[in-house]
Amino acid sequence: MGATHGVEITGPLNDRFDEILTDDALAFIAELHRAFESRRQELLAARKTREAQIAAGEDLDFLPETKHIREDDSWKVAPPAPGITDRRVEITGPTDRKMTINALNSGAKVWLADFEDANTPLWENMIQGQLNLRDALDRAIDFTSPQGKTYALKEDSELATIVVRPRGWHLDEKHILVDGRRTSGGIVDFALYFFHSAKRQIAKGKGPYFYLPKMQSHLEARLWNDIFVLAQERLEIPRGTIRATCLIETIPAAFEMEEILYELREHSAGLNAGRWDYLFSIIKTHRTRGRKFLLPERNAVTMTAPMMRAYTELLVKTCHKRGAHAIGGMAAFIPSRRDEEVNRNAFAKVRDDKSRESGDGFDGSWVAHPDLVPIAREIFDGVLGDKPNQIDKQRPEVEVTAADLLAVDKTPGGITLAGLRGNINVALQYLAVWMGGNGAVAIHNLMEDAATAEISRSQIWQWLHNDVTLDDGPKVTVELVKQTIEEELAAIKASLGDAYNEDLYKQAKELFTEVALDDDYVDFLTLPAYERMP
Repeated sequence: MGATHGVEITGPLNDRFDEILTDDALAFIAELHRAFESRRQELLAARKTREAQIAAGEDLDFLPETKHIREDDSWKVAPPAPGITDRRVEITGPTDRKMTINALNSGAKVWLADFEDANTPLWENMIQGQLNLRDALDRAIDFTSPQGKTYALKEDSELATIVVRPRGWHLDEKHILVDGRRTSGGIVDFALYFFHSAKRQIAKGKGPYFYLPKMQSHLEARLWNDIFVLAQERLEIPRGTIRATCLIETIPAAFEMEEILYELREHSAGLNAGRWDYLFSIIKTHRTRGRKFLLPERNAVTMTAPMMRAYTELLVKTCHKRGAHAIGGMAAFIPSRRDEEVNRNAFAKVRDDKSRESGDGFDGSWVAHPDLVPIAREIFDGVLGDKPNQIDKQRPEVEVTAADLLAVDKTPGGITLAGLRGNINVALQYLAVWMGGNGAVAIHNLMEDAATAEISRSQIWQWLHNDVTLDDGPKVTVELVKQTIEEELAAIKASLGDAYNEDLYKQAKELFTEVALDDDYVDFLTLPAYERMP
């Protein structure tokens, strides 16, 4: 019986895909699938159980059964690994060929190579992205734009460290079947990168590093740790070589930060404040709990809101107590080539944001565009100096309660007609581009990813189901939302002119209407969106 017995590829084998989808790599995926798929499904079912408990009126709280882990001051995570000791600026983006070169050349310390929210999970994107990463490590990558501009890598010493973000536990890979069942998108992304590129990274004096998204419990972190242990054993790589940073981008995970670090402690590289998905999770988790959990419109929620301050300060305190990096949130601004006033205002906001984070003790932060790297670096240089991080900055004065993390009703701001329109406009534009194969989209001078559309549709769903009346207008109804969708589509069409893609915007309208207006709330809009893809 061959090593790939029971493995079926249903996606097309494009040029060079056979270099990634080798028999040995597929056998590795199959082994991980057979060992861990049942646990993944159990953990996804546990999410549903917890969601039902919260909907029934039970509030999230710190777990009594893991209190001993939180109160044990003796344990620490593994020390920072080569190439990710200094993480003062990290750039994020998908793994297309141009972005791979630009991100590595950007001057950032780390590139979050994204197979998740800044990416569309088209089969071609997922496998070509793996080729691009391997080619970059082999220094066999270049790119020429349609305009004739060429891109090539700088010297290795000047390149950012690659840290791969695989898909979350909820997403399948429908083009790779094992024993007739879909595989986990996250396991496929991890396995292909680890199999082909781990030893290449080690040879460069670094290692196979990961960002783990959408985690909701320490048991989900334990699953990743067990996968890491088996993977290192199979490829004869020393245990502990893998390092992973967990995004704390769900409200349940905010109550299990220490436990998540504990489960991954021999492989942990810290935690990240994934703030946009965190807002989405707050809305999603409490969407049926009434006005106490009703947030103002998206653009009114800032990082100075009490619940967001509690979340970020607890994250820094938790990480540094355990010797782990605390990485700040995204600066999503995209500089304008035409409007310097827009740039001045936005750069000032970025400076304020990064100054607050560095002052709070974060060891680094994210940007979405290479032009923001010098600004973020300047801010963190001013705090860190020659030090690689500020893990030694403890925050014993920080005391965060469950009520602090759940103080949604203390968030200032309103809900306006402009906010409703903004949610619809940005979500339609994002989804149209997403359905076309691109997951990182510049809209209104901001780099938007899937979290944007998730917040937008979830807020509208929540407003509809809580009989919200706009501060400056009518009650939010299905009819109002449908009318506004049509009006915003017309406005987008007028602004885009010949660039307007009728088919993609038709798909975006249908998908957004479904996930914003249906009584049955879908957990992630990427689930029905993925099913619409080839």
